[in-house]
Amino acid sequence: MAGILEGIRVLDWTIYQQGPVVGMILGDLGADVIKIEEKDVGDPARGMGRVAGAMLSNEGLVGLNSYWEAGNRNKRAISLDLRNAKGKEVAYELVKKSDVFVQNFREGVAERMEMDYKTLSKHNPRLIYCHSSAWGPKGPDRGDPSADYTGVARSGLMYTAGEPDAGPQMVQGGIGDQTGATMSALGILAALLHRERTGEGQELEASLLGGLTFLMGHVVTMRLISRIPGIRIPRTKAGNPLWNHYKCADDTWIALAHLSPDKFWPNVCTALGIKDLEKDPRFESMEARTQHKEELITIFDRIFATKPRQEWIDSFKANNVIYGLLNDITDLENDPQILENDYITTYDHPAFGQIRTVGHPITFSKTPMSVRRAAPEFGQHTEEVLMEVLGYTWDDLTKLKDEGVY
Repeated sequence: MAGILEGIRVLDWTIYQQGPVVGMILGDLGADVIKIEEKDVGDPARGMGRVAGAMLSNEGLVGLNSYWEAGNRNKRAISLDLRNAKGKEVAYELVKKSDVFVQNFREGVAERMEMDYKTLSKHNPRLIYCHSSAWGPKGPDRGDPSADYTGVARSGLMYTAGEPDAGPQMVQGGIGDQTGATMSALGILAALLHRERTGEGQELEASLLGGLTFLMGHVVTMRLISRIPGIRIPRTKAGNPLWNHYKCADDTWIALAHLSPDKFWPNVCTALGIKDLEKDPRFESMEARTQHKEELITIFDRIFATKPRQEWIDSFKANNVIYGLLNDITDLENDPQILENDYITTYDHPAFGQIRTVGHPITFSKTPMSVRRAAPEFGQHTEEVLMEVLGYTWDDLTKLKDEGVY
């Protein structure tokens, strides 16, 4: 079955993570995504050997750059010298044949390269142009350089994790880039819908900082309205012990998650084998449990430590207790709920065979997302795209090659 964006062509002029993931999302949805890379340079992500000090190829499939693969599947790649006048003309011809253009360079770069919305919309007024930026289109810092880490730091996220006295906690893995990319893709989809209704193209911008602020929406809004200073609470002093995590006998952890704790308190008591505490005046109401929170958490810690996690899971399922596995990243690849829903999936890599990767967060009944292509080699599809999309002949390509266009 075809993806929901089949027939939509996307030009992806992006680097590193935030921008490329925008194109990847659209590609997963079925769009024809053409990644444009600078001739002789390419996306720096191709050469990433370490991320946050961790080697990318020291185990597993040595020689396969996992950082590159993670953000560039379902794309065709072409190389163009955009500083070459004829190379720029080729890019403009592609713009005329495309629906979406995505870039994530610092403010001013696209303008200097004549790849900004004002320029490209002259070639295609129906174009949806997305700048997936760092800091947003306004403000004193809008043109500053950035990275995922700077966005995470500025958003307040590093002060929502960890114990209150631990200082800001590092949050690795590019969560800011992924969020900024998701917001950009959401904006593009909305703009495509608007164009379907009106015929109008437009420019949109979604940022790293804006995406993270939205991701923290409830925390930020609770501060703005209720003046709550923060939500970092010591695990041993959690105001609601039924919204906390506990260590089991096999050194694994499990989380309880009850926002209506009085309703579920009898269930928890039955599941943990502490029915004698159900009517204990220290614990029989939310207010009482909050007042005696440290005492109850100490009791829970002792009880959870008596059995391995699976036994607690079985008991919780039998007694309608709301719980969740507290996974390490290494646990995800074997989590049956993740695997059954293709949140981790498998595809055929042309050089490395069956590869496992992050799958798709959305399930469509008629237009499923899919992995159809591995991340492309540098310039792999230049000739294919120029012939297929622009109708160039081999003679045309030979001339362009001689002129240093690609």
